[in-house]
Amino acid sequence: MKPVFVLVHSPSVGPSTWRPVADRLASAGYQARVPSLLRVGEGEPPYWPRVVDAVRDDLGRLPGDVPLVLVGHSNAGLFLPAVRWGLTHRVIGSIFVDAALPARSGPTPAASPEMLDFLHPLAVNGVLPRWTDWWDEADVAPLFPDAATRQTVIIEQPYLPLAYYEQDVPAPDGWDDHRCSYLLFSAAYGELAAEAHDRGWYVAHLPGEHLHQIVDPAGTARHLVELAVGS
Repeated sequence: MKPVFVLVHSPSVGPSTWRPVADRLASAGYQARVPSLLRVGEGEPPYWPRVVDAVRDDLGRLPGDVPLVLVGHSNAGLFLPAVRWGLTHRVIGSIFVDAALPARSGPTPAASPEMLDFLHPLAVNGVLPRWTDWWDEADVAPLFPDAATRQTVIIEQPYLPLAYYEQDVPAPDGWDDHRCSYLLFSAAYGELAAEAHDRGWYVAHLPGEHLHQIVDPAGTARHLVELAVGS
């Protein structure tokens, strides 16, 4: 039975960052789900328990015997262990795409002290600007293949509370007892890809910027399949 890919977007952006890849996976004969973390309940921030609930609710009608491959982009990588343990479906793979790595066990801070130092001055009344507003235009423009895609992603972005980045995300013991992989896009995540390699994971490199899945969805989908079902 082919696995279903569960594409979890970064809470800093939205599900449109995964939908082109989901379409390519469907064309290749794989079912893909893209849970939205934008509507986790009455506008509440996507703290980790609500992320788990959002993914579980999205998969509610999926037959219980269908195996899953969890795919997390960017900060969503931290949530994959908790999501895995919150599901009743069998998870056969977890793929981290230009993503933060959870601890082998125990809590993982959602942001490093250095990142928190960067974010604190940006917050107004405890609320941060949209993610793309954190950076200079020279950094943001290369992320997008065209103006229409950029507009879709930017409009969809939430205004997250600073407290979201101050949370600790649990990584239950034994969460990585299945096939784990890392797909590297950008140089900024090179050290994390190297750490994934040191953990004995499968690692692939598709050079690009941090949102490369919307620039090359076909290549991204191909790598996900290879990482999920390769020997």
